[in-house]
Amino acid sequence: MKASYYHTITLMGGLLDEANIPYQFTGRSALFVQGVDVVVEGIDLDVQWDVFNEALTHFCAYSPTSPERSPERASFTMEVEGISITVGCRYNTTIKTDPYRLSIPVGDTVVWCRSLYSHLYDDEMKRYSAEIHAYLSAEQQGFTIENEQAWNQNNYLALVNRYGEPVEVAAKIKQNPKWRLHPFYKYIGETKDKKITHLMGSNGVKAVALAILGASVTVVDFSRENAAFANELASGAGVTIDYIVSDVLSLPEEHVSGNQDLVLMELGVLHYLIDLQPLFEKIKEMLRPGGQFILHEFHPTSTKLITSTGKKHKVAGNYFAPAIENNEVAFSKHMPDEVKGGLSKVVQRKWTIGELITAIGQSGLVIKVFEEEPNHKIHDIGIPKTYTLVAERV
Repeated sequence: MKASYYHTITLMGGLLDEANIPYQFTGRSALFVQGVDVVVEGIDLDVQWDVFNEALTHFCAYSPTSPERSPERASFTMEVEGISITVGCRYNTTIKTDPYRLSIPVGDTVVWCRSLYSHLYDDEMKRYSAEIHAYLSAEQQGFTIENEQAWNQNNYLALVNRYGEPVEVAAKIKQNPKWRLHPFYKYIGETKDKKITHLMGSNGVKAVALAILGASVTVVDFSRENAAFANELASGAGVTIDYIVSDVLSLPEEHVSGNQDLVLMELGVLHYLIDLQPLFEKIKEMLRPGGQFILHEFHPTSTKLITSTGKKHKVAGNYFAPAIENNEVAFSKHMPDEVKGGLSKVVQRKWTIGELITAIGQSGLVIKVFEEEPNHKIHDIGIPKTYTLVAERV
């Protein structure tokens, strides 16, 4: 049965492409194309509203029904190779600029469908949230394995190349630990005796700075090489941190106890997750009532939209693109050229500000602060580089 649906979907997509009619599969049909486990009884697709009548004429060979029209939309149905197809349009809506319109390979062709990530805002897609999250969870497990492999290939050497030996770095952190926590330190408040977990805490620099300031710090990260560097760093600074080598979403239950004063994440971490809901639910479970979540991240204007070369800036990206990408692992730039080519790549999903805030809001955490921070290079003035978000468990 699946084969017949795929065949009909590619047939319809091909016919619409030939007629130059913009379209996208929607609802269950879109989820089916993207691999989500849903039962599909028919096929639903939208076409550009101002060529709706042209689409109706184009499919006359399939004996379409007379269109049903309302102030918001129009639709007709037809049967193609035994499968019921509903073709609709939404008035005054441009399909080609839909931020969640996505091209998906199906066999030897490509079809357009509405991204499953539109469930954040689309009531029709939201009905299938459970199926969508189950699919993303299964996909995440595979991607996490790939990313874990990438971050356990000579990363310790890259850290030494970038920062120096751990004992040398520890001495520098001790001189001014608060500086290592800029610009979000002002939101942490008094650190002494606070229970703090740094998720995806990488090399331990922030954790050691917090420990020097009197906090009880746990780091969670899946890189053994990061852990080795961080533990040597803590030893050199004369402090103790608890470093748990684990994927964040697989964190053992004993570490999700609802007693943390603060959960921290920072710089280049969210894009390793293809679904934000499980992350923020986990963070909420970790925090005590009144506890804070602080996220310091790269601004998507810089990571998704603008490409910079020296003093020149080019709007070369699609800010809204929900695609999953394969990219170079971050530490590769600190490795010798003869090693770079052999490094495994990482899988990333870059999030918009709207997706981030919506996901946090849906988790029940209450956002208290969202501060956008500029790039400090003078020729980048006016372009946001990072942001700090502070949320609270009520």
